[in-house]
Amino acid sequence: MFNLEEVIEGCIKNKRKAQVSLYNQYAPMLLAVCARYVDDKSEAEDILQEAFFKILKSIREYQGKGHFENWMRKIVVNTAITHFHREKKHYYHEELETLQEVEVQESLTPEKAIEAAELHELIARMPEGYRIIFNMYAIEGYKHREIAEKLGIEESTSKTQYLRAKNWIIKEMKKLDWI
Repeated sequence: MFNLEEVIEGCIKNKRKAQVSLYNQYAPMLLAVCARYVDDKSEAEDILQEAFFKILKSIREYQGKGHFENWMRKIVVNTAITHFHREKKHYYHEELETLQEVEVQESLTPEKAIEAAELHELIARMPEGYRIIFNMYAIEGYKHREIAEKLGIEESTSKTQYLRAKNWIIKEMKKLDWI
């Protein structure tokens, strides 16, 4: 049976069995977080490996305050952002005023319900600049100010990219006759 406190204590003591246990318990959930930030599964796996190394290296810093999963998720998201900075040379910089938001006039009906896997696929197809901001704002719950600080962009750029991401999703959902 998995005992988180014992596993954390074992990881602090660099016990291989505890590290493997922690990885096996949380890798699928954390890989899903990584996959929201990149297109390629092997790239997501690379980010997970790097993030898990950071988790094990800094596990002593976890003070037991808040949920351990959230603590790990933050490390994974930060690792994905660092990966984005390292790998990408260009970023979208457009002013908020140039954007007009598309309004959704129909709501989803039960017969048009979207499966989580379908929505995940749709988000994975989103242009990368949109996807990073969309994930951070809509899924991870970061504020635009925090996103701007983490990505080294203007807050207005974060807002613009988020609105563009929402519009992109709406457009794609219409194409798929989901709305």
